[in-house]
Amino acid sequence: MLKRYRSKVKFIVFVAALVLIYYFGRYIPLDVESIKKSLGGLPVIYSALLFIFLYVAVTFFVWLAKDLFKVIAAFLFGAFLSTLLIWLAEVINACILFFLAQALGRSFVAKNLAGKYSKLDDKIARVNFLWLFLFRAVPLIPFRFLDLAGGLTRIPFKKYLAAVVLGSPLRIFWVQYILVTIGRNIVYNPQVLSQYLMSNKALFIFSLTYLGLVILVALKIKE
Repeated sequence: MLKRYRSKVKFIVFVAALVLIYYFGRYIPLDVESIKKSLGGLPVIYSALLFIFLYVAVTFFVWLAKDLFKVIAAFLFGAFLSTLLIWLAEVINACILFFLAQALGRSFVAKNLAGKYSKLDDKIARVNFLWLFLFRAVPLIPFRFLDLAGGLTRIPFKKYLAAVVLGSPLRIFWVQYILVTIGRNIVYNPQVLSQYLMSNKALFIFSLTYLGLVILVALKIKE
């Protein structure tokens, strides 16, 4: 009897865990200045390793903490090194969340997509690698949701991991570069971003092309 409902029980545990993590994570205090001071007082190699560990551990429970860590990384490591560190942390995150979703939710989803919905499951599994790459590369769908959704589908892990490894750096670097060059001014004065883009033609063209990719992905999702 228990075996019959095992997939449903695991899926309920999976959903309940996500809800609880999100709910309680909102009330976990984060002292950005203390984190910045602690990391800044270490040699770069140790600071970088500690940053990756904190990024993975903290953002697992505090979903909104990613933005704070991106600002901290931009301040401490610059655009290129912060991109590398966040990329490594996101690859680790992707592996954890993909296998977590696969272990607790995949069997339930597969069972409920049987029959007339099985073609949908097959279509998702055969999605072109280019689209997986673009899903990771453009800032339209949060990484966390992509990782969890990937684990719930029939998408092969190696295929998804390749998209994570190749697609994530573009998205991460675009954010980190803007944070480093414009900094906190973008929060208090959004016009700074438009002024900077107009004065920096290379970044403007890149951002415009990037926006085109975002629109393309949005149309694909709608389809």
